[in-house]
Amino acid sequence: MPQTAIIYDPVCKHHLAGTGHPESPSRLEAVVSALENDQACQSLIWQRPVPAREEDLLANHGQRYVDLVRDSVAAGRYSLGYPDTDISPGSWEAALAAAGALLAGVDMVMEGSAANVFCPVRPPGHHARTDMGMGFCLFNNVALAARHARAKYGLDRILIIDWDVHHGNGTQESFYREREVFFFSTHQEAWYPFTGSVHETGEGPGKGTTMNFPFPAGSGPQEILPAYTEHLVPAMEDYNPQLVLVSAGFDSLQGDLLGRVNLTVEDFTLLTNLAMDIAEKHASGRLVSTLEGGYNLNGLARACTAHVRTLTQI
Repeated sequence: MPQTAIIYDPVCKHHLAGTGHPESPSRLEAVVSALENDQACQSLIWQRPVPAREEDLLANHGQRYVDLVRDSVAAGRYSLGYPDTDISPGSWEAALAAAGALLAGVDMVMEGSAANVFCPVRPPGHHARTDMGMGFCLFNNVALAARHARAKYGLDRILIIDWDVHHGNGTQESFYREREVFFFSTHQEAWYPFTGSVHETGEGPGKGTTMNFPFPAGSGPQEILPAYTEHLVPAMEDYNPQLVLVSAGFDSLQGDLLGRVNLTVEDFTLLTNLAMDIAEKHASGRLVSTLEGGYNLNGLARACTAHVRTLTQI
């Protein structure tokens, strides 16, 4: 019987954003160590991905932007020149590994070699727009996964759930006019990147396939969880997704350095179960999750472990 897979490459630690930066290699060290030492996670399949190719990146990003990232890293620059897009000599290699992990995750669940997948990667991706980086993100890993699933497997109904404390503006923008990808986000309102209004619901063919639920600072499970049970679950009855992708940001955990939302570790178990239920009912269980934010190392490790423990309960 297929098991839960972890797709991880230590190369992702080679991306450095500067001394004291919250998006640091220690995030992956905390997550990977917690998973390796958790007795409930001993049955995991660990796999190292093949790095994404430039042509894979072009499925969601423009050639000029891909060139900018590659050439800026090769030239030894320390920023792409966009907000919060610091880079280092290892950033290109790390970004290709991160994107490659998501592509491999899609392949594994579509071909039946894993029941579901978690990708502990960095740099994160959901703020990356098609032609510019933002908010610690270089390439949009989850958007590239959706593009890959569309191109290789012909899927035309893909759900992306984003529970990061920050709105996944780059992911939303990528699919705002496309019905083939449904984007659902809960996030802190009036918070970086200051997008994700309830009125942003898609345009043209994509009208109705974007759902945003911003919540005031201080909100907890009693406010946030009903967005999933009362809105996402019924919407999926009509949409009937063939694949579930999760932008798993754990900066919505109480006490995070960059968020003011009060979810608990137990709430991530509930959210993971809900995502798995949707996948089981509509997508033959196919679910691929990727790490986005989460900057309190202890909280991040505990929340990721709860997430992966739940994924293993197939």
